[in-house]
Amino acid sequence: MAVLKLLQSFRLIALLEGTSYVLLLGVAMPLKYWGDLPAAVRVVGSLHGALFIAYGVCAGLLLLRGQWSFARASAAMGVSLVPLATFVFDRSIRRELATLGRSVDR
Repeated sequence: MAVLKLLQSFRLIALLEGTSYVLLLGVAMPLKYWGDLPAAVRVVGSLHGALFIAYGVCAGLLLLRGQWSFARASAAMGVSLVPLATFVFDRSIRRELATLGRSVDR
């Protein structure tokens, strides 16, 4: 049951982290350079940084608890570096949650 909650938390953090990355690159950076508003990058960048750390911690916990292999945890970290890739990776997380949910129901 604890692994299910951790995976659900990871999914939420991954979606927030991916969204913050897109906002950082697509909104805050243009505001900094074209709108002369460097505070946008400071605020969104700080939020994204905190979410990225939480994302890494959750991926590490899933690895340490034996839910994920090293390759899967590495893939999770790799997709976090590519804009929008966390949303693609989310499909496999949803499948994993569905599988875990079925096994908990039994």
